Amino acid sequence: MAENKGYIATTKFLIASPTKVRPVARLVSRMSCTEAMAILANMPQKGAKLISGTVKSAMSNALNQNKKLDEDMLYVKEIRIDEGPRLKRVWFRARGRADQLLRRMCHITVIVGEKAGN
Repeated sequence: MAENKGYIATTKFLIASPTKVRPVARLVSRMSCTEAMAILANMPQKGAKLISGTVKSAMSNALNQNKKLDEDMLYVKEIRIDEGPRLKRVWFRARGRADQLLRRMCHITVIVGEKAGN
């Protein structure tokens, strides 16, 4: 029987810097989903809320596609934080000058897998 590669959820075009979201993702990678959701709910970072929604979506994808899965048997197999496009805005400065303000975006991809049965 071929091994399942996992259940995927992707959230795109989130206005958050990828460099600020990656440490949160590294923290919950390879954890059980229920444990990861509990940790993310108690973190103050903006990225924690963004990742939490994507993990929840991946869990529901897994449970809807495979009715035999148990929620406690799911774990976060992989989290990928990719850089998205940048919003370019004008930042007005003193003496009639202007700078460019870059609002960075990221794409979050979560892959949820099933733990080996005992």
